[in-house]
Amino acid sequence: MEVSAGQDGIQRLLAAEQEAQAIVAKARKAKTERLKQAKTEAEREIAAFKAEREAEFKRKVAEDSSSSQGNVAKLTEESSKAVTSIQSSIASKKKEVLDLLMHHVTTVKLVK
Repeated sequence: MEVSAGQDGIQRLLAAEQEAQAIVAKARKAKTERLKQAKTEAEREIAAFKAEREAEFKRKVAEDSSSSQGNVAKLTEESSKAVTSIQSSIASKKKEVLDLLMHHVTTVKLVK
C-alpha cells in the first residue's frame, strides 16, 4: 500500500501543479486584458483632451483674427482721417507759405 500512497501523493502534486499553472495563466490573461483595456481608455481620454484643446485653440485663433481685423479697420480709418486732416491743413496754408517764400526770395537786403 505504500506504493499506491506514494503514487497518490505524486498524482496530487501533479494535479496541484497543473491547477497552479492554470491559475497563473488565468491571472496573466486577466492582467493582459486589463492592460489592453487601460490602454484603450487612455487613448480615448487623450483623444478627448486633444480635441478639447484643439477646439479651444481654434476658438482663440478665431477671436484673435476677428479682433485683429477690427483693429486693421480702425487703424485704416484713423489713418485716412489723419491724411485728410494733413491735406486740408496743407491746402489752407499753401498760399500763405508761398507768399512768405516769395517775399523772402524777392526782397533784397543790404548787408554792411
